[in-house]
Amino acid sequence: MTVLPDDGLELAGEFPDVPHEQWQRLVAGVLRKSGKEVEGAEAEEALSTALEDGLRTRPLYTAHDTAPEPGLPGFAPFVRGGRAEGNTLGGWDVRQRHTVADGGAVLADLENGVTSLWLAVGEGGIPVPELGRVLDGVHLDLAPVVLDAGRDTEPAARELLRLYEERGVAREAARGNLGADPLGQEALSGQEGDFAPAAELARLCGEGYPGLRALTVDALPYHEAGGSAAQELGCSLATGVAYLRDLTGAGLSVEQACGQLEFRYAATADQFLTIAKLRAARRLWARVAEVCGAPRAGAQLQHVVTSEVMMTRRDPWVNMLRTTIATLAAGAGGADSVTVLPFDHALGLPDAFARRIARNTSTILIEESHLSRVIDPAGGSWYVERLTDELAHAGWEFFRRIERLGGQAAALRSGDLAQDLADTWQVRRTKLAKRREPVTGVSEFPYLAEKPVARESAPEPPSGGLPRVRRDEEYEALRARSDAHLAKTGSRPRIFLAAVGPAAAHTARLTFASNLFQAGGIEPVTDGTFEDSGATEAVLCSSDALYEEKAAQVATELRSAGASHVFLAGRPGQYAGVDAYVFAGCDAVAVLSATLDRMGVS
Repeated sequence: MTVLPDDGLELAGEFPDVPHEQWQRLVAGVLRKSGKEVEGAEAEEALSTALEDGLRTRPLYTAHDTAPEPGLPGFAPFVRGGRAEGNTLGGWDVRQRHTVADGGAVLADLENGVTSLWLAVGEGGIPVPELGRVLDGVHLDLAPVVLDAGRDTEPAARELLRLYEERGVAREAARGNLGADPLGQEALSGQEGDFAPAAELARLCGEGYPGLRALTVDALPYHEAGGSAAQELGCSLATGVAYLRDLTGAGLSVEQACGQLEFRYAATADQFLTIAKLRAARRLWARVAEVCGAPRAGAQLQHVVTSEVMMTRRDPWVNMLRTTIATLAAGAGGADSVTVLPFDHALGLPDAFARRIARNTSTILIEESHLSRVIDPAGGSWYVERLTDELAHAGWEFFRRIERLGGQAAALRSGDLAQDLADTWQVRRTKLAKRREPVTGVSEFPYLAEKPVARESAPEPPSGGLPRVRRDEEYEALRARSDAHLAKTGSRPRIFLAAVGPAAAHTARLTFASNLFQAGGIEPVTDGTFEDSGATEAVLCSSDALYEEKAAQVATELRSAGASHVFLAGRPGQYAGVDAYVFAGCDAVAVLSATLDRMGVS
């Protein structure tokens, strides 16, 4: 919130107040030039952007867009951070994930900027007996260790505690998280877990390891199943509350139980939504702690991971941009720990270069951009404060829905939660198919001649529970069909782009059609004649005016030359000889899949 200096100087004091209605009239005037006849609030609504969970981002926010007072960092409701000093002392904890027993890679990370380790142990990860070898040379009193061991959590945790004792690490110096998360594991595997070992580990940590937590509330399975930001928040709250009930039932106080939990969220390339989500998560958990009678224990410890859903396999270099924005959002949102997934994560095991870029992303933001020197830098923005409030309400409503279903475990086992997530993903999937949510290098600006990036296969993650989705999955399937055709025949399926008229008339739609068909692995041909192109289908590309004059004639000529199917790039109309239309907002996946089918590309 804006605070005036002590002398009362207000820089805009000499300017007259401008009513909101005047701004709306100016907006209406601009929209009128583009053919939209709207007035007043409708003009403003025309510039709004729909988000998931029924939220909307408006084009203008002012001081009249009120939101609850966020408080101060380190004080309830902890919107601005769980600690009074925030991350100003040294930046957030840079946490790197390792899934194979490679002690050299672990040491390389720690020697070059990583401050804690996140180890996948057990099935699909580092074998429990190998944990000691992987941690050889690691100063366990300096580097926190976080485990992700699934069904092997108890033996992995016992092995780590044994290593602390064996290597002389004082109990008060041990830091990290043993990673017990029975409900998260059930969400991934579909197999019910036993909470008793987690409760015992929590008791051990509470009694003898003040810097070590026993449980993780992992919201990533719900995000990776296609859930929205509010659904991710609601699932994390429902899981956290379930753990509070179980821990207090095992004899811990509410304060002790809260102190055993660390929350894990996804950060996406939508920086403002990510910032608002992390701020809303702290506010919501503070409310839970308050209702449970422990308001001072409501500071949520947050581990944030760049989203797997947004990572692409084609043109993976763009993932560096995605993870940079996500990391910036995580830091600005007040995350305590941040894991940046390497840009080649979706392809298999990352190489040394990818791990270096991943850890350096945080280093640059902390050491060169000084992002962590300001606590809650987005705080006070009318937009961010309002979005935080709206997202908190949406997350709380989804949490209440889960509680009405009987809690997180019951919602998982009944299939209701899976259906909610699937419904949300289906809406987003439609936007992706229509390229309303563009994916650079995949659905937009694909490059068919790119050299594939090959990586060693990574261990398979747990399966059998909620599905794992990716934004690129349907386009990846289309490109895989094209790759198989290339390997079998020596060439990709082709389509001829028939440019009609001068460059000024056809360039925009020719470029549009070229991008569209390359997204499905279909090579556009623009030179020469249709007969020389090697294609069986064609696309007319020109202006609306020239379509009226020449579309039917050119379509007839293309058919005479052997074209079995003729597209027109533009809004649907009535043109003789044209079979289908491609335009901004059409279902690109359906068009491309049908085209490959007709071309015999299986």
